[in-house]
Amino acid sequence: MASTTDAAPRGGARLHVQRFGTFLSNMVLPNIGAFIAWGLITALFIQTGWVKLIGDAFGYDGGYGFVSVLGAWTNADGTPMHDSAGIVGPMITYLLPLLIGYTGGRMMYNDSLRGGVVGAIATMGAITGASVPMFLGAMVMGPLGGWSMKKLDALWAHKIRPGFEMLVNNFSAGIWGGILAVVGFVVAGPFVQGFSTFAGNVVDFLVERNLLPLTSIFIEPAKILFLNNAINQGILTPLGTTAAQTDGQSILFLLEANPGPGLGLLLAFAVFGRGAAKSSAPGAILIQFIGGIHEIYFPYVLAKPKLIAAVILGGMAGVFTNVIFGSGLRSPASPGSIIAVWASSPPSSLLGVTASVIVAAGVCFLVASFLLKIDKGTDDGDLSAATAQMEANKGKKSSVSGMLAGSGAAGNGPIHSIVFACDAGMGSSAMGASVLRKKVHGAGFTDVTVVNKAISNLSDDVDLVVTHQDLTDRARQRTPSATHVSVENFMASPRYDEIVELLQRQNGSGAGTPAAASSAGGVDSGLLARESIVLDASGDKAAAIEQAGDLLVAAGAVDTSYVRAMHERETSVSTYMGNLLAIPHGTNEAKPAIKRSAISFVRFPQGVDWNGKQVKFVIGIAGAGDDHLKLLGRIAEIFTDDAQVARLEQARTQDDVLAVLGAMQPA
Repeated sequence: MASTTDAAPRGGARLHVQRFGTFLSNMVLPNIGAFIAWGLITALFIQTGWVKLIGDAFGYDGGYGFVSVLGAWTNADGTPMHDSAGIVGPMITYLLPLLIGYTGGRMMYNDSLRGGVVGAIATMGAITGASVPMFLGAMVMGPLGGWSMKKLDALWAHKIRPGFEMLVNNFSAGIWGGILAVVGFVVAGPFVQGFSTFAGNVVDFLVERNLLPLTSIFIEPAKILFLNNAINQGILTPLGTTAAQTDGQSILFLLEANPGPGLGLLLAFAVFGRGAAKSSAPGAILIQFIGGIHEIYFPYVLAKPKLIAAVILGGMAGVFTNVIFGSGLRSPASPGSIIAVWASSPPSSLLGVTASVIVAAGVCFLVASFLLKIDKGTDDGDLSAATAQMEANKGKKSSVSGMLAGSGAAGNGPIHSIVFACDAGMGSSAMGASVLRKKVHGAGFTDVTVVNKAISNLSDDVDLVVTHQDLTDRARQRTPSATHVSVENFMASPRYDEIVELLQRQNGSGAGTPAAASSAGGVDSGLLARESIVLDASGDKAAAIEQAGDLLVAAGAVDTSYVRAMHERETSVSTYMGNLLAIPHGTNEAKPAIKRSAISFVRFPQGVDWNGKQVKFVIGIAGAGDDHLKLLGRIAEIFTDDAQVARLEQARTQDDVLAVLGAMQPA
């Protein structure tokens, strides 16, 4: 694998498409469970579903009462058998689009519930303005609702008189959400319905002329270039869902998700490959075919680009098989595992869907095997392993820092946080992070955090970022001051060992190094310093936030801009937690202002009015990366224990506070 360089970012158009695909997938993927639930309910209870099929097979001639109500069965003349609309139709009409709209609105408003609520209201207008499932409308109106609400809130931030925040926030969200709902009904609904009709006609045109297999010419290369999210979530899933509502299934769900081509390619490497590619292929098969993570086979194609012909022909063969059988899926298969594919298959299509996977795998295997057999060169299926082996043979020291890009904020200093990033923050990055975390912690660096995230969620406060080589440019744009490592093999990349070597050079020896001792349970030298504890404060809510933030600044944990972000957070979502506790903290956009994780503790013996609630304890939080989530959990444990709260109320010195919070250490 070629290491990253300091060259200017390349593939600008592709990066924009990838970014757009990531944006769409981040709205859909968190709600895949709802899609699966809808698919299973549909497969079981509709009039042609498994329950009736099995019942008929065993000679049951009953009325199927409850099942027919759930599936909203119809009589032979098409009239409803019951007054109930069932559960299948309302789920796809209302639940799924509203979930997408809510998620999109929340994403655009810094993960704020307020943005999600306005996004859902706006989406409801689009839903009622059309007669087709409003997935495309949800992907527009949801983010529009969250983004516009964020901009409106910024207009009157810090200008609302104390005591009127909740009134202004609730009415502004309600009024603006109502306006967007009308816009969705009048504009978005009819527009999306027109687009869906046009796109459906195009698909019908291709199907009627047996031209649908030609779509693999574009889809398979796009997958290899990590553009699959833009195609699948932006085009195929919305159109396929609309078709499935009318026809009970759609072939579009299988155009990109068919695991056959990837299976065939990896089988060819397992049989006819050489070197590391051959040895790693069997493990990759399990991850791709059963686990559904298609990204695992992309590096094999990128290492030998001519193999793109094999996956294209395999994809075309799979689509053609589904066209012949007239088969498809009821709902999206995500991840693209054979298990998810079978679970989403209606009974009448199970044979055709299975045949399409087998045929796609067979064709791809034959073509890839032929190309591998005529290849006279050595197998470079894992170029990163070959590079590492070459350096070892030549006796050169492996230097990660010499191969990494970015401005090197980590430089020669200690590395505290590592993020394994991928397109959607799921699948490949989770797998890579798990392997890397085991190596890093196994080497004794248990204080180094290793997590996985979507590239769109990266912030420039991380020390080292690991990505697939084709995604490094995008990650570098999000985290220009971080050190970047490009990998090609997610399972056993030599880059993981080189990262451990880098940690040994920059962090010092890992295993066997004792942790620094600290007093009072170690808290004062960790997250909470004595100087950050105040026991006799007074003032209103704004003053409380200011004091908690100033203590974080004085501790060297944050820049002064973070305090302003703490006020901004309070205008959108109250940080009152109950049991006399408030935990003001900054917005997601303020993460770069955090230098290290820390907390401040301010006690108000006379209490503070926090939007009509009494607060005696104000804990300011600065969480580097996702540390704040762990901090919130630990603080919650303490403040759900009345005995611990009483101890904090009676505390006379900083040491008394540290004795209660003594278990809190940096994660």
